[in-house]
Amino acid sequence: MSSATEPSMRVARLHGIGDLRLGREPAPHAGPGESVVRITAVGLCGSDLHWYSEGGIGDAVLAAPLVVGHEFAGVIEGGPRDGTRVAVDPAIPCGRCATCATGWGNLCPDVRFAGHGTLDGALRERIAWPDDLLHPLPGTLSDADGAMLEPLGVALHAADLGHMRLGTPVAVVGCGPIGLLVVRLARLAGASVVVAVDPLPHRRDAALRYGADHALDPKEADAAAWRELTGAGAHVAFEVAGDDGAVAVALTAARPGGRVVLAGIPDDDRTTFTASLARRKGLTLALVRRMNATYPRAIELVARGLVDVASLVTDRYPLDRAGEAFAAAVSRRGLKVVVEP
Repeated sequence: MSSATEPSMRVARLHGIGDLRLGREPAPHAGPGESVVRITAVGLCGSDLHWYSEGGIGDAVLAAPLVVGHEFAGVIEGGPRDGTRVAVDPAIPCGRCATCATGWGNLCPDVRFAGHGTLDGALRERIAWPDDLLHPLPGTLSDADGAMLEPLGVALHAADLGHMRLGTPVAVVGCGPIGLLVVRLARLAGASVVVAVDPLPHRRDAALRYGADHALDPKEADAAAWRELTGAGAHVAFEVAGDDGAVAVALTAARPGGRVVLAGIPDDDRTTFTASLARRKGLTLALVRRMNATYPRAIELVARGLVDVASLVTDRYPLDRAGEAFAAAVSRRGLKVVVEP
């Protein structure tokens, strides 16, 4: 409990599966190399839903009450950059290990990540965060746009791993926010045809708006459909759904010698597929681990109007209705749910 004179803030803390509690806690103080950020927008990600609905994600479990949320933007309070609007990179790599030295900070074995493990995230009014991870926002970007730079960064990293080539077919399986952004990036990268797959009609409609040439229900996405739409198959197929059915569709979509990029996070920390299908096609599989130093590129793409992140946001809630926000996100009736502390 904070004292009567100590500054406090509102916090939404997850205590167990579906047990999100709003309370007051001491406000943070900036340490060396840090600034305090007043949080203005937080996107709820699929990984946040794993924490909320399952009490963990992958091999990480909820060992103590945790503040989730890692897609966020805000305003710096105090210090030389007081008043600067920023998007916040949620990953803090150690910067000292061999992995960091080779430029793969997202794969750092000691990386700390907002709203994961024991490091509190953004569903609160303020946070103290390293200065070098606070990226100034152009005036043309809203606070919600700033929060959406994180999923755009993941989509950019997935696209990098896909090695997309100009004038080749691309498949995107799973059309949540990250999948939709991959659709847009594939179109920007000069794909000859972009085929999106999702079971939800409103997400298929969104995929068409984001640049897909075709949007299929998974039941329609068999080998015959891929031959008709892409010829020999997709040069690269992105799986952005997190279930084995989506992986199977992506493997079917990919051409012989193609690539399949697995970006989804499965509920039970297991991914299975028919090995003979992948082996006989000689497929290369790449797995996505968050993003890697993509914020400057993401900001440039949005600021230049090349990628629309604003239309991803379909629901907004204040912090004191964070429980409703999670319920809306779990229902998947829209696209992106944003909490605005």
